[in-house]
Formats: sequence, C-alpha cells, structure tokens
Amino acid sequence: MQIAVVGSGGWGTAIAMLLHENRHEITLISYSKEESERLASTLENPYLPGLALPEDICYTADPAAVAECTVVVVVPPSFAIRSTAEKIAPYLRQDVVMVSATKGIEPETGKRMSEIVAEVTGKKVVVLSGPSHAEEVSRGVPTGVVAACSDRLLAEIVQEVFMNDHFRVYTASDPVGVELGAAMKNVIALCAGVCDGLGYGDNTKALLMTRGLTEVARLGMRLGSRTETFAGLTGIGDLIVTCTSMHSRNRRAGILIGQGKTVDEAMKEVGAVVEGYYATQAVKLLADRIGVEMPITQAAYRVLYEDAPVGSALTGLMTRKKGCEIEDAGWSKVVR
Repeated sequence: MQIAVVGSGGWGTAIAMLLHENRHEITLISYSKEESERLASTLENPYLPGLALPEDICYTADPAAVAECTVVVVVPPSFAIRSTAEKIAPYLRQDVVMVSATKGIEPETGKRMSEIVAEVTGKKVVVLSGPSHAEEVSRGVPTGVVAACSDRLLAEIVQEVFMNDHFRVYTASDPVGVELGAAMKNVIALCAGVCDGLGYGDNTKALLMTRGLTEVARLGMRLGSRTETFAGLTGIGDLIVTCTSMHSRNRRAGILIGQGKTVDEAMKEVGAVVEGYYATQAVKLLADRIGVEMPITQAAYRVLYEDAPVGSALTGLMTRKKGCEIEDAGWSKVVR
C-alpha cells in the first residue's frame, strides 16, 4: 500500500519507519526542501539519534506526493495542522483514508486536529493516538494506541495498516474523547514537570494527574465524549506516560520552569515544540467559551501566559473552596 506521512518530526519519522516495517511503500513529506534533503542524505533524524532511516523511503517536500497514496497520515506540530492540510488537499485521491496523528486544539476555533483536517480536505478522518513516545516506537518497544473514528470500517482499515507484533492498535468510536485526552495530557504533563522542578514528590504528582484527568473528562463529557474513553489508553494511559517520562518535552519544559527558568528559556532549552504550551491556551479558551471549570488549566495558563509565580499558582489550587472528589457523591439529602 502506498502511504504518505506528512510531517517529518520525531513522531512522523517514527510512524514512517513503523509503516515501512509493515511492508508499505512510504513517502515522508517534510515542511521544507532543505529538511527532506537532509533526511535523504544523512538517513538520520536528530530527534531520533542513533537510528538509521530506511534508504527506500521517499523523502520529499512536495505536497503533490500524496496524489498516488491510498493512506495519508497528517502529523505536523499542532500550530501547523491547518496550513499543512491546505497544502495537500488539492492532491488527495477521492478514496483516500486520512489519519490525524497530531495532538492539540486550535486556539482560535477550539477545534480538534481531526476536525480541522476534515474541514480543509472534505474527508472523514481517523484519529491515531495513545501513549507512544516516538523514541520508543522507532526502536520497536511494545506500544498500544487507538484508531478512533465514527466510521468503523475506516478505523479498522487504519488498525490493519499500522498493527504488528510490537505496535498494537485498538479501535474506538469516540474521536472527541480520544483527541481531548491527547491534547489535555500535554497540559497536565507540563504541570507535572513544574512540580518535579519545584522538588515536590510522588503525592503531588498523583494528586495532579488524578485531578487533571477529572478536568479532561469534565470537558469531554460537555463536548459529547464517552466517560470510558478517559479510562483507556488515550486517557489515563497517555497521561501516565507523558507525566512520568523524560522523553516528554512537556515534562522537561515544566521541570525547567519549576527550577526558575522563564517560559521562553525553558522552550528554547528543550529545543523542540512543546505542545503543552499551545494546548494550555487552546483548552483554557475552549473551557471559558463553553463554561467548564478547569482550575489546573487555568493555573497553568496564568504561569505560562501571565507570568504568575509557580508557587502561588499551586497554593491557589491547594486552597480552593472545599468540595467532594466525585461531583455527584451519591449521598441522600439529610434533613436536620
């Protein structure tokens, strides 16, 4: 099968290597000619050091290269998802299977990545997401993800295309929940890194992750997703891996901020796109727009965009008004 992977960052390159291993004919499309030429000449991606890229992958920057492909995987940074979809849209086959593997929400519109790709291309889109560090997928470390789409047949096609003995793919019918979990975990992971940088312990991280997942589910339920999704790979699974691993750029950036670096200094030191930075603004704006309470996201926004001290942001979270852990606690009303 001819497949194009649009976006040659670490994750895009890892996907291309995985699909090449599955004996598909792969075209890896970069954002610039210089980038594609560098990959072709060195057969190495600096985001995946020490791994040799296959010589028989086609490395190009030409968006028209999608024209003969039956599957197109779109995986640029979230801020470039719309422009990337616009570049390839005129060349797509009528029967193409579109896959979105980027995690994020567009700040201006509150739209998920697959919504943007569908809007621009006019195609149904399958979401591919889960706890999947590019560094590990590219080395064949056992990994599990989810292919989510309202169209079961399309989800199963993607499952068949991607799955092998070390990359397990489940199908799901809830792309809304899958994508919200994927975007929000970056926000929580950045906050987890801040707690690490401040020197806090396991108790703090467990509190943050658990209440962060509550925020994700609260937003998701308002937007029509299923509760069970957040207990799965793209909810708690992705949250665990991103909040605890040093592979996570979001966590690394948070650690630097917790240690006293400015936001700009942290982003520069990480040296790659920190999706949690963009997701924090997007999720905050979306939550404000639809009236969902998300205190952790609000605190992250104040630190990242309003220069609030990290210590005061955490204190503000810890001293919020008292409440039950579960919103509908199930107690019967007692008349005294």
